[in-house]
Amino acid sequence: MNRVYMDSTTAMPVRPEVLEVMLPYFTVHYGNPSSIHEDGKMPRMAMDDARGHVAGLIGASPEEVVFTSGATESINLALKGALYAGREGRKGIVITAVDHRAVTATAASMERKGYFLRELAVDHYGKARLDSAMDLLTKDISILSVPFASGEVGTHQPLKELASLAHDVGALVHVDLTMSALMEPFDVRSFDIDLATLSSADLMGPRGVGALYVRKGVRIEHLLSGGGHERGLRSGSENVPGIVGMGEASRIARERMGTDPPMVLSLRDGLISGLTQIEDSYLNGHPTDRLPQNANIRFQYIEGESMLLLLDLNGISVASGSACAQKNLEPSKTLISMGLKHEEAHGSLQFSLSPYTTKADTGRVLDVMPGIVEELRKLSPLTGR
Repeated sequence: MNRVYMDSTTAMPVRPEVLEVMLPYFTVHYGNPSSIHEDGKMPRMAMDDARGHVAGLIGASPEEVVFTSGATESINLALKGALYAGREGRKGIVITAVDHRAVTATAASMERKGYFLRELAVDHYGKARLDSAMDLLTKDISILSVPFASGEVGTHQPLKELASLAHDVGALVHVDLTMSALMEPFDVRSFDIDLATLSSADLMGPRGVGALYVRKGVRIEHLLSGGGHERGLRSGSENVPGIVGMGEASRIARERMGTDPPMVLSLRDGLISGLTQIEDSYLNGHPTDRLPQNANIRFQYIEGESMLLLLDLNGISVASGSACAQKNLEPSKTLISMGLKHEEAHGSLQFSLSPYTTKADTGRVLDVMPGIVEELRKLSPLTGR
C-alpha cells in the first residue's frame, strides 16, 4: 500500500529538478564565492542567480535578499535585529496570537531581555482583530510581526491594514511568508512590507536554507559576527548548494503559481467537504479566506493523537495540534486563542496538501476517516452514547 502524505506543513520533498541543479556545487563548483580567483567565480554567479529568483518570487530587488540557515534564523534576525538597532524610544514588539512558535519564542526571549511584548487578539476564524491592533500599536513599538496566513488553520491575515496601522506609529513590519510562498503570490511593494521571512524547505527546496527580505533603507543589527557576508547581516561561509537549491525552488514555485495552487485548492475543497460531512465535524479557520493547501478539521468527542495513530496504521500521515510541537500535549495555542475549548482543540487534525497530492490521496483519507471517527467515539466518555 502506498502511503498518503498530508503533513506538508512540517516537511516536503525536494523537487528532483532542484536536487539536480544543486549537485555540481557539492563536487565540481565547490570554490568559495568570496574568493576572487576563477574557482570562486561560478559559485558567486550561481548565488547571484539564486538571489534574483528568490527576489522575483516576492517582488523584491536581489540586493534586498539576505540568505540565512532557515526561517527560524530569518525570524530571529528580523525581530532581534530591529530591536537591537536601537531606534530611539522603541522597545516594544507586537505579534499575533496565531504566530508560529519561531516568532513567539523569539519575542518571548526579547521580553526576558527587558523589551516588552504585546499580542494581537484574533477572532473565531483566527484572523487578527484590527481593534486590537489600534490599541496595541503605539509609538514605542519597534516592530510588528504577522504571518501572511496562519500556518496551522490557514486563515489569511489583514496584512495591508495591519501594515498601515504599524507604519502610522513608525513601527517596522515583518511578515512570515514561510507557509504561503509556495502557493500564493506575494509582492512586498504592494503590501508595504519592511522585512519578510522565507524558507527553502517550504518551497520544496533543501532544508537548512532560508532568506530574509530587508527593504532598502531599513536598518537592523546583525546577530552573527564574522567575515561580514551577506552585506554584513549574516556572517559565515555561504551554503552554496543550498542557496542554489532555494533559488531553483523559488523559480519553479513562481513558474507554477498558475497551475499548482488551483489544483491543490480543488483537492482541498473536496477533502473539507467530505470530512465535514462526518457527524459533529467542523472546519477550523476561515471557510474561504485561507491557504489553498490547508484543511484543519475538528472532530468532536475524540483526541487528535488517537486519530493520528490510527491514520498512520492505515498509511496516512497528518498532523495533530501545532505542526512543530507535537511532542507537547498542551492544546494548540492558535485554536485556544480562537475560542475553542481545550477538548475541541485536542480533537483537531491538520491536513496539509502539496503539489504532489493526488485525488487518490484525498479519496483514501475520505474512505478511512469515517470509520476511525466512529471507532474512537464508541470508546470516548465524552459522547454520552
